Amino acid sequence: MSHLLTRRRFLIGSTLGAGAVTISGCDLLDQNTDVLNLVRSAETLTMKAQRLLQGRDALAREFTEADISPSFRVNGTSAPDSEEYAELVESKFANWRLRIDGLVERPLQISLAELRMLPARTQITRHDCVEGWSAIGKWTGVPLGMLLNTAGLAPTARFAVFHCADELEKTLDGSGRYYESINLVDAFHPQTILAYQMNGQDLTVGHGAPLRLRVERQLGYKQAKYLMRIEIVDSFTGFWGGNGGFWEDRGYEWYAGI
Repeated sequence: MSHLLTRRRFLIGSTLGAGAVTISGCDLLDQNTDVLNLVRSAETLTMKAQRLLQGRDALAREFTEADISPSFRVNGTSAPDSEEYAELVESKFANWRLRIDGLVERPLQISLAELRMLPARTQITRHDCVEGWSAIGKWTGVPLGMLLNTAGLAPTARFAVFHCADELEKTLDGSGRYYESINLVDAFHPQTILAYQMNGQDLTVGHGAPLRLRVERQLGYKQAKYLMRIEIVDSFTGFWGGNGGFWEDRGYEWYAGI
């Protein structure tokens, strides 16, 4: 166990070390190519180290019911600020549909009720936020890989991009809308689920209702909330900053592994 804790501290330290540069110096990243290259090098090291030490399918630690945190902070947006989302909440998400499209053979549109009918996975894991706090929660949802297999991936597929309902910045070009992405190795990881329950209850608005991503070997900002669409792509070209996520476009690491 001490070996595992030491390895986890190393992985978190590698990621947060680069993240600290990002958080304290976003303007610096914009102005200094050398600093940006340093952050990207640290990110590549983190991903390679995790894959080398843990393997592609190694599981994040899972906990017991007794370990669940008495409180679990809301990370990121507490509620999307749009009439569309307000109407979905009012209808208890009866009209909400998750779209899965892009480089797939069979595009899907799935209701929340239909998702609940599919085989589910429950896992109790620790959420590590880049801001420095952690909490343990119990998540129930549908394995992402199962849905991607149903949609059928094209040979050129490389990444899953998660489009969300929240808009953190009001911009005309859409760059302020939250989105995230992971590669297909992590998309098919057994602990990567689309969660509709937390601690045995339906997700609250603050925690991402009706559906959020849980990708347990990565930091909290990768756990995209308020999911509306999953787009399968071969690159991030054409996605606003081209770095694979809202925060990544502003200097954060893309992989964010722990």
